This record gives sequence, structure tokens and C-alpha cells, in this order.
Amino acid sequence: MKQKLILIGASTGGPGHLKKLLSGISLPSNVSVVIAQHMNKNFVGSFANGLAQELKSGVELLNNKITLQNKIYICEQNSIMLNHQLLTANIDQSGVTTTYNPNVNMLFNSAVPLCRIVDVMGILLTGIGDDGASGLNELYKAGAKCIAENEQSAIVYGMPKRAKDINPKLEIGNLDMIKTNLQRFIV
Repeated sequence: MKQKLILIGASTGGPGHLKKLLSGISLPSNVSVVIAQHMNKNFVGSFANGLAQELKSGVELLNNKITLQNKIYICEQNSIMLNHQLLTANIDQSGVTTTYNPNVNMLFNSAVPLCRIVDVMGILLTGIGDDGASGLNELYKAGAKCIAENEQSAIVYGMPKRAKDINPKLEIGNLDMIKTNLQRFIV
């Protein structure tokens, strides 16, 4: 069974949308989810714990190098995917300063080479600014399934709007449609 990787980026309004998007979803053994949610590092642990209590799938903080296994991983800080046969993620050791930490573009861009060896889905949800927009476009160009939240369901239509501006061919949809696409992808 081919490995599948789902990458999700979110900012303002993201925690509630992530709960709605992932509730009721059980991850098969070949699927992993990595989430970059703009959030102060001091709050990421409690967010991950709250998510773990509400979801069927295991939730774990991504705070060191780890081989991904059918769980939902929450980036504690800037994180990158490593280009190995086994899906591996690590915190970014480059020392690059980013406006947002965890940074969605950094996560998405790091996964572009993985599109050759695993099925990748990139999802960009609600948020201020443009983080994740260019990274989602790079994933799209590499053959990943990509979708951004539409204006009707986004709390703040900044990040997904910028993604659509960069790539007019990008699929957009409300949270329910994104969840349907996610469910189809993991089967």
C-alpha cells in the first residue's frame, strides 16, 4: 500500500476548523497528517492534547526527528519533511527566522521532493497573510492534490485567497467539501 501524506496549514480560526475537518476520521496504516498551525509554542501542547481527546486518530507533537506513522502530528515549531524512503519529519535546524513559526511554506516546500515517492495532499485553511500560498503552489506543480478553503467558510480569507491568486487552477471549497476530499484521498 502506497504511503499517503496530508499536510495542513492554518492560522486564525484554524484550531476550530481542524477539529471539524479531522473529527470522525480514522487514519489507515499508510496515512500520516502533519499540521502547521500558527500558534505560540507555549500553547501548542495544550492544543495537541485537546485535539487528541476529540479525535479518533492518535495526535502527537512534532518536536524532534520522527518517522511518521498513521497519526496526526502537530508542528511545535518550524518543521520540515525529510526526503527518505520512510516518511520522516524533523524540526528545522537551519536557524532561518520566519514571520510565522511554525511556518506553512517551509513545511509545504520541504515535502515537494516527496511527491515522487508518496501520495501527497496539501490543504490550506483560514488565516491572515500569505503563509502557505506559495508552498501549496509548489506542491501542486509537483503533482500533489491541493485544495484551499473558500471565502464562505474561512474565518479570515487571507492565506487561501493568496493561494488562489497565485494559482487560479487551484481547487477551493468550503470546510465540508475539503473534508469530503480528504476522506476520498485516504481511502
